Amino acid sequence: MRTEIAALETMGLDELRSVWRDRYGPPPKLRSADLLRRMLAFRLQADDEGGLTGATLALLRQSVRPAPAGRELGDGALIRKLWRGRTYEVTVEADGFRFEGDCFGNLTEIATTITGSRRNGPKFFGLRGEVG
Repeated sequence: MRTEIAALETMGLDELRSVWRDRYGPPPKLRSADLLRRMLAFRLQADDEGGLTGATLALLRQSVRPAPAGRELGDGALIRKLWRGRTYEVTVEADGFRFEGDCFGNLTEIATTITGSRRNGPKFFGLRGEVG
């Protein structure tokens, strides 16, 4: 296995894709030889040594959580909503959402403030599904 992994170091992207194809089927659509090389090295080691334990996989799954709706836009992003003839603006911040001078923890709180009734904030602002 060490010899196979060492051989990856001298291969270009096309050669790496060929190795992947021979061992695992269609290769990932990557343009980075370095990333594909690392992925192949991991797969070869996992094949040889048994891969990650169930406990490690569970920890990895816990650590991968999507950003709350709106925050994936990044700090400083501006979200606008036209509702009943008025345009409302919300700014995404690291610790929440700024609306009319106040910081809110989520978009649902802001949508509720604007409409006077509980609304799904990401839907209301058009970030998920149909606009509410």
